[in-house]
Amino acid sequence: MFAQATERKTTVTAPAPATANTAPWDALSGQYQLCPGTPRSIVGQRPVLGAGRLGRLLRGQRGEQVSRTLSSVFTLCAHAHRRTAELALATAQGDAAVDAGAAPSSPPPVLLWVETARDHLRSIALDWPQRLPSLAAERPALEWLRDCPLPLATATRLDATAAGAALNALRLWLEQRVLQQSVSSWLSAHRDPDALAHWCHAQAARLPPAHCLAHWQPMAHALRPEMRCLNVLDEDAALQHAQLRQLAQTLVDQPDFAQQPTWLGQCFENGPWTRLRHRQSQTTTPHSAWTRLSTRWLELVEISAAPTPTQSQGRVALLATGAMKLGHGQALAWCEMARGLLLHWVQLDAHGAVQDYRVVAPTEWNFHPDGGLARAVATLPAGDTLGASTLAAAFDPCVVCTIKQV
Repeated sequence: MFAQATERKTTVTAPAPATANTAPWDALSGQYQLCPGTPRSIVGQRPVLGAGRLGRLLRGQRGEQVSRTLSSVFTLCAHAHRRTAELALATAQGDAAVDAGAAPSSPPPVLLWVETARDHLRSIALDWPQRLPSLAAERPALEWLRDCPLPLATATRLDATAAGAALNALRLWLEQRVLQQSVSSWLSAHRDPDALAHWCHAQAARLPPAHCLAHWQPMAHALRPEMRCLNVLDEDAALQHAQLRQLAQTLVDQPDFAQQPTWLGQCFENGPWTRLRHRQSQTTTPHSAWTRLSTRWLELVEISAAPTPTQSQGRVALLATGAMKLGHGQALAWCEMARGLLLHWVQLDAHGAVQDYRVVAPTEWNFHPDGGLARAVATLPAGDTLGASTLAAAFDPCVVCTIKQV
């Protein structure tokens, strides 16, 4: 069924043969292919986001029906799409002219923290081994997840109390079984990229995530794609409002914006390293594929250390989320989720049903054919599958990504 086939687990493998008339990225679920050493270094798309398909799929739907459909379409990060859809719909139906912060009905932030931690765990446990040539043919080693309080999949939505308890249990599990020290001590000692690399090499024999990171580290450290972060959120509420409104207008004016998004005429990257709370370090830390890749492990530990039930660690939210009304029946909502900043735009009709709907997800920013990743892949030697697969792991697409082999 259409709504069940549009997102799949990411792997980096040799491309499967296409049929005589259909390239692999024309499949309904979408796919990207990296072509090292060629000017057209990224080929592919996610068809559901182009040509108004998502808007047509959701047209006439309301409330919970919209959230359910989006959760089926975007299965890997279903909770984030559900949350963002609920914010967008509630704000579009409201009376306020502008709501530049979180909507009054915004769920507690701890729910977003726990589900984002789950997304990181799932990707680290299942996707990372599949991206390593030495492990791709084997079943992922999951023994390290024994007694983990967050199952990789869940069929129930937690309330704030249960989420707070789960977050505390995650911290204790990490301290006792994984890090073997307090999360605060570990973070203090390993935020530096070189210190983290040393820890990964030292722990590689006993801990599969450290093994994956240690394997990638030499190549990832050497690969330094141009850093141009999507800094559309801002601590200055007025500036953030202006920038989001400008981006939303571009989204409305360009029907295929969601498939190849740009902002202010330029390509930007979008990931957990582009969080609003990381804004200062974006300009002070030398960034490489290694810093982008390792951010996911660091953020998993950081989330487990988050103080609950407060929303932030300091002045800036751990994971920013909110919505703003743009006009009658129209709103934009956002959510910093595992892969980066997610945006939902909705236009309701006079009866409160969806007239049009658009989603701008992190993968489309990062895999833009003219973006920083594309330029980095183009400068690799032809046939450099290790370099290309390392970059793919760093930028973490939410659909299948293959590497062209010569």
